[in-house]
Amino acid sequence: MLQSLRRAIVLPDLRQRILFTLAMLLIFRFIAHIPVPNINPGALGALRDALAGNQLAQLLNLFAGGALQQLSVASMGVYPYITAQIIIQLLTPLVPALEQMQKEGEQGRQRINRIMFWLAVPLAYLQAFGQTRTLEIATTTTSLFRSPFDLVNNFLPTFTVLTCMVAGTMLLIWLGEQIQERGIGNGISMIIFAGIVSGLPGVIYQAISTAQVGAEQVIGIIVFVLIALLTIVGIVLVNEGQRRVQVQYAKRVRGNRVYGGQASHIPLKVNMAGMIPLIFAQSIIIFPGTLASYACPEQVAAPGSGLLKQAACGTYQLFSPQSNTGGSPIYSILLFLLVVGFSYFYTMVIFQQQNIPDSLQKNGGFIPGIRPGKKTEEYLSKVVYRITLVGALFLGLIAVLPFITQAVTGVQIGLGATSLLIVVGVAIDTMRQIEAQLVMRNYEGFITK
Repeated sequence: MLQSLRRAIVLPDLRQRILFTLAMLLIFRFIAHIPVPNINPGALGALRDALAGNQLAQLLNLFAGGALQQLSVASMGVYPYITAQIIIQLLTPLVPALEQMQKEGEQGRQRINRIMFWLAVPLAYLQAFGQTRTLEIATTTTSLFRSPFDLVNNFLPTFTVLTCMVAGTMLLIWLGEQIQERGIGNGISMIIFAGIVSGLPGVIYQAISTAQVGAEQVIGIIVFVLIALLTIVGIVLVNEGQRRVQVQYAKRVRGNRVYGGQASHIPLKVNMAGMIPLIFAQSIIIFPGTLASYACPEQVAAPGSGLLKQAACGTYQLFSPQSNTGGSPIYSILLFLLVVGFSYFYTMVIFQQQNIPDSLQKNGGFIPGIRPGKKTEEYLSKVVYRITLVGALFLGLIAVLPFITQAVTGVQIGLGATSLLIVVGVAIDTMRQIEAQLVMRNYEGFITK
């Protein structure tokens, strides 16, 4: 691996791609420290305290690389663009125009990407307003801005703040596209990857500073590290795992030449949905507790409280991860079930968009023993359902693993399952792209065959 890395750095064009990617990520980290206009610097401490008690805000802060706790112009990260991608992917089978674009090859994909880009703009404005308004309500001790955040009575300063946040998000999307074209790796994923990795030193320092020194704590830390290593190995195996369905192509004679007749395979991935089910499930299950936290800021209903206050506090305790770490397992069970359900849903959406049976039939391919057309579609759907069970159960286990690990070891660390899955997945994808560049130049890659 070290030899392959040295070859990658020595090659001029590949070295240029790696350095360009690092430069774009460095620019992203600079942008993450630029505050929005009209901000009150004295309120940042109260903002961090508000984020510490809001799980949905912590999830958004994760994708923004810690920019949300500084109320930076990049505080939304690339999350609006990810939301636009998910919406377009879900609408493609339902909207004939989008489905037709997908079948038009590279030109159709460019038009779909343009639609995603423009859809991200209104989504970014909506998220910027809702996110900032929520944080302002949560920081009750002081105001986040020098002038009121009010679109009706204080339109120009408020709209300026929102526009700067949207511009920061679109700039990050543009940086991701530049990485995609002139660098190494998937651009949007690399932006998220850089944000998570940049927060690792602070997360590790916080875990060490809050841990008490003792024999039991040392054993707990060792067990925690072993579980983390086994989790990384499991993520790699499941992400790389696939079921290869054998395909045979019929021979075709054109003039004096014979085409086809070779054997190939269809690689059906065990985890076809990636990290999307985790994001869906965590966003949905955190939302009720987030709304309830505003009606019950003290988290526990005082004696003699009204029925509404007691219901809000009960909802917060039911849907808050902190209250379920050592208590009721309802949150973990719901999260597990939601991840498994979304894994099946999103996998089938992706599988239907690929339209593999029709592509095989058009190219003269068939699965041995299976008739082309409807029978092939039923067979592949059955295989996808079966292998998705393994991927869905694994993603569900990954989602609840932080709570299990904390209960067993007593070590609490802010790097959750989604973060670990993103970091490992992006690292594997980047290594694979560097390896492909080396193989094109007749060098041995990172991954031994």
